[in-house]
Amino acid sequence: MTYKNPDALVSTKELLENIDNPDIVILDGTYHLPNVDRDAEEEFESGHVQGAKYFNIDKICDPDSDLPHMLPSPALFAEAAGSLGISNEKKVIVYDVYGMQSAARTWWMFRVFGHDNVSVLDGGLPKWLKDGNKLSSDITPTISQLFIANYRENLVRHLSDIFDLVETNEEQIIDARTLGRFYGTEPEPRQGMRSGHIPGSVNLPFGQLLSREDKTFLTASELEEQFSNIIEDIDKPFVTTCGSGVTACILALALFLIGKEDTAVYDGSWSEWGSLSETPIADN
Repeated sequence: MTYKNPDALVSTKELLENIDNPDIVILDGTYHLPNVDRDAEEEFESGHVQGAKYFNIDKICDPDSDLPHMLPSPALFAEAAGSLGISNEKKVIVYDVYGMQSAARTWWMFRVFGHDNVSVLDGGLPKWLKDGNKLSSDITPTISQLFIANYRENLVRHLSDIFDLVETNEEQIIDARTLGRFYGTEPEPRQGMRSGHIPGSVNLPFGQLLSREDKTFLTASELEEQFSNIIEDIDKPFVTTCGSGVTACILALALFLIGKEDTAVYDGSWSEWGSLSETPIADN
């Protein structure tokens, strides 16, 4: 079995062959959890794939929300994409320093705003370096472009939608957090969060979708097996969730690879659900 949407991934070899292609914009979409004492933008300036731009999900977000990196308005996203030299005609390739963590969030954001010509570097920066490629500290000048956003509401779920799904179970919610966080036996990285999971949701830690060796995605048949192990009906509509809507996008990308192109992401995820007193929580 092969990927149904193989163009969602690019190999390090493919990226190297297109490193100077003017029709491609490379993005570093690295994001660190709040309990990790690291500065992604500072790290980017020290070393990144040649020609890459930094895509900061904590700045390209809704400025009026108290929740972390919630989706911005179409106008704000279009302005940010254009300022990074991205037009609707450009191909976008995104990576992160973990191999596969926040790059999928950037991939999903572009899809939400109507840009399908976006791919993730399979294995990310670790695979890039492992394969003998270099980093650069040069900051390439950017020529702003016109980007027109076309918001796809079907790829996003909000708090009210999740309340409905808890009652109707019309869409299967899949949680990308670790088993301990899902069952409330591990603390949340954000203060003030209750522990547990959304009632009716199932758990598939995102790491189970990746090769232990180099963080590349498993084969299509292996991905399908991972989902089939926890879901009775693979044809049911899916909603993915996690801590703050980042690693949920890894599940959405994996599902996209095996042909589930309409998977939605709960944008607020546990940062929203776990912080409210009125939301029901399960821990078993």
